[in-house]
Amino acid sequence: MEIKSRFDHYNINVLDLQKSLEFYDKALGLKEVRRKESSDGSFVLVYIGDSTTGFTLELTWLRDWDRPYKLGDNEQHLCLRVENDYDETRAYHKKMGWVCYENEKMGLYFINDPDGYWIEILPLKR
Repeated sequence: MEIKSRFDHYNINVLDLQKSLEFYDKALGLKEVRRKESSDGSFVLVYIGDSTTGFTLELTWLRDWDRPYKLGDNEQHLCLRVENDYDETRAYHKKMGWVCYENEKMGLYFINDPDGYWIEILPLKR
């Protein structure tokens, strides 16, 4: 049997939903696509997307979570390709204080979101 699948979404938990939504909009132009709120107010799921691919990032906010998430030594990360001028985008990310790691030899850099998740930034075409 051959299985065919497609990416739908990826989930991360966030401490401050509004701060995360503002970051992903300002840093990467990702906008809210849909939202689900529990009837008892215990959680909110917000899906954000790029309006091009259909892939979404699910931001999960938990009402009873009161401390920063411990990301440990996990090397996982998101990667986005930017359509804008790559150097101009990197300069903007640096100006905002979001760049956390650069590898000029490989031609890439990473930014940090408010919860400490790393996001790799690449040019659209390489």
